[in-house]
Amino acid sequence: MQFAYKARESGGKVTEGVVEAADQKVAMARLREQKLSVMEIKQGPAKKKIKGKVNNKDVVIFSRQLSTLVSAGVPIVQGLNILEAQAENPAFRNVVGALRLDIEAGLSIADAMKKHPQAFTELYVAMIKAGEIGGILDTILERLSAYLEANEALKAKVKSALMYPMVVFSAAGLITIFLIVFIIPVFKDIFSSFGAKLPFITQMIINVSDFLRHYLLFALPPIGFAVWMIKKWMKTEKGQEKVDDISLKLPIFGILLKKVAIAKFSRTLGTLIKSGVPILQGLETVAKTAGNKVIERAINASRDSIKEGGRISDPLKKANIFPPMVIQMISVGEETGGLDNMLTKIADFYDTEVDTAVKGLTSMLEPLIMIILGIVIGTIVIAMFMPMFSLGEMVGN
Repeated sequence: MQFAYKARESGGKVTEGVVEAADQKVAMARLREQKLSVMEIKQGPAKKKIKGKVNNKDVVIFSRQLSTLVSAGVPIVQGLNILEAQAENPAFRNVVGALRLDIEAGLSIADAMKKHPQAFTELYVAMIKAGEIGGILDTILERLSAYLEANEALKAKVKSALMYPMVVFSAAGLITIFLIVFIIPVFKDIFSSFGAKLPFITQMIINVSDFLRHYLLFALPPIGFAVWMIKKWMKTEKGQEKVDDISLKLPIFGILLKKVAIAKFSRTLGTLIKSGVPILQGLETVAKTAGNKVIERAINASRDSIKEGGRISDPLKKANIFPPMVIQMISVGEETGGLDNMLTKIADFYDTEVDTAVKGLTSMLEPLIMIILGIVIGTIVIAMFMPMFSLGEMVGN
């Protein structure tokens, strides 16, 4: 049960909040333990769901700041009070405020965070729980901060590699549509006045222009329906697995996505094990946060293997996703008892590999995009000017 209260602190300041307890008597006892003089208390309604979006950046900054405060000896409730006042995002400010109230009411930090999955992932909660149990919350928060910052840096690298071609292709698509819909009809009227037969490529582009101008609006509903059906299928278990499997096999981007997945898996599992999370729980958490169904299946197979007394490396080898070097290093880590350190080394290596792959991909895409744009727009321009070369003959006819 929840009780809304109004109380006076020892310094005379009046404060309001919510406390969870079995009954009102227990609620008042908990408030007195916090050296609060209760002025008013009543059973309150359930907390409203916090609205708004929490960004990963908010959680990264929060983790780093809370780690600093806890390391400096600041009590967790006081630290949350400070961070609540400093939070710029209103949605995340409400989350931090709810955390503070729940912890004041007697909940553990991990249980309080578990109520807000939009801000704190299962991995985050699992590590905080391990830190509370082991009495090393400041160390865990420091590792979480480092992990989240490395993860965000990895995402930024991939986004930077994909952003350039997406922007250029989008701009090229708009320019091409503009030429076909608005410019080509002008040339069509000029050519029609001559009454001569047009070159094949010119006629083909004019036909495309006519189709887009006359039938595009009729084609949009079925196209939209088809896109909606594909998206719906992609959200199913089978659809997600098929898309993830194809994405890892793509000629250019597949290699990059595979390296990103290996780096994320290695860093996540290594951080969890180093933080004292049991290996089975760690693998379960890593599988849920893998972001790829094919890799999730391989991780779950490793978890089942450990349950039966086997090793992590054997199922990962059968999945044909992880390179031999990664399998060998994990195997050595298992044999030597230094799996967490070995996973961290793998993650560091593949972070560098991703950085190199992104630079190589960007340098390769730039000339490739220019060639594609040149072919598309050049074809349209040539097609429109080809009849001009025989303009004298067309006029004579």
